[in-house]
Amino acid sequence: MIEYILFVIGIALLIKSADYLVEGSSTLAKKLGVSSIVIGLTIVAFGTSLPELIVNVLASLKGSGDIAFGNIIGSSMANTLLILGVVALITSLKIKKGTTWKEIPFSFLAVLVLLVFSMASLLNKSGSDFLSRTDGIILMLFFSIFLYYVFELTKKDMKAKKSSNEIEIKKHSNFVISLMIFGGVVGLFLGGKWTVEGAVIIARTFGLSEFLISSTIIAVGTSLPELITSVVAVLKKNVDLGVGNIIGSNIFNIFWVLGLTAVISPLRFSEFIRIDLIILLFATFLLFLFMFIGKKHTLEKWQGVTFLLTYISYITYIIIRG
Repeated sequence: MIEYILFVIGIALLIKSADYLVEGSSTLAKKLGVSSIVIGLTIVAFGTSLPELIVNVLASLKGSGDIAFGNIIGSSMANTLLILGVVALITSLKIKKGTTWKEIPFSFLAVLVLLVFSMASLLNKSGSDFLSRTDGIILMLFFSIFLYYVFELTKKDMKAKKSSNEIEIKKHSNFVISLMIFGGVVGLFLGGKWTVEGAVIIARTFGLSEFLISSTIIAVGTSLPELITSVVAVLKKNVDLGVGNIIGSNIFNIFWVLGLTAVISPLRFSEFIRIDLIILLFATFLLFLFMFIGKKHTLEKWQGVTFLLTYISYITYIIIRG
């Protein structure tokens, strides 16, 4: 029973600790004279992916590759189908052309590269079935390209509309800042540790796969920051932030989180992982396709319903699979 309680506390601790670490680091950076846009591109952007990263690193060190892959694939699936589905139900989303033609395809590329790596492992003469350190480095190189694209995009946006790029940062004393950063780091470690250990125990107790637990409970849990951010952004009529947060998170998850995790410790591919990647590839392509069906470059409510039904179907499938 203690393990189950720690599992729930672990997920909550991951979310709150990431929030404290981001807020404390952002305040410190602002005090040191770092611009808001740089803070947004670095601390805040990386901070929203910290729960997934911590869970993955600890899972890989424990040799639980299914948890690492399940967390990333499940989180990306939840981002695209669940969160965008919910947000689209609140209001129709007008998507920028740049997002349609560059960011969504880049997200598609991320899934495709990972799928190719999983397929290539089948043809490897050494018989290894891993996402290797070399693969991890390649993923991180793709991520550096994406960061360069975002940086250039931001520079253009700043020239056109400087004031819109300022993000609100709370003021705190140096003591509170230190407490937030230290507490955030400790909380992320403990939260990740309890979440991974709890997932393994739950899976073994009920005879379920670690992938199932990580791609549902853990994935949705670590995706809560993205869900909250996107819903709040849309309610404030900031659609670009809401959609960009989701698509950017998927790119971060695969190219940065999985890439760094594989560099630290290679991850073993499960036999069924390729099916889940194909489904995720389909979901990403569906998002791109919806930009040209109905209102152009708009995610409408009926399309949001389609996303939610697809997500429910996927969850049903992996539960039946066990």
